[in-house]
Amino acid sequence: MFNKNEIWAGLIFGILLPSAGFLILMQIFSLLEIKGAASGAGLSEDFRERTLAIVAIALNLIPMSIYRNRRWDKAIRGVVIATGVLALAWVVRYGIKLM
Repeated sequence: MFNKNEIWAGLIFGILLPSAGFLILMQIFSLLEIKGAASGAGLSEDFRERTLAIVAIALNLIPMSIYRNRRWDKAIRGVVIATGVLALAWVVRYGIKLM
């Protein structure tokens, strides 16, 4: 973790953690699909992608909790801003298709 109570540190961590989490989760499900342990049949075409994106965004709860315990208010603000931007991007990307 960053040892700085700065908004930029929270922003960077708030973008990198969900991005890495999304990539890891997609790889896990790809491997499971290759092995036959998971299937996307019967689901909408982007169900897995949009669900894993929401889970990846939710990963920001972890650094928010850690920063809250350390009382790093500026870093929390950075993570919250990053989470808001990612949530808005999710709505723009997938929200239109859901209506």
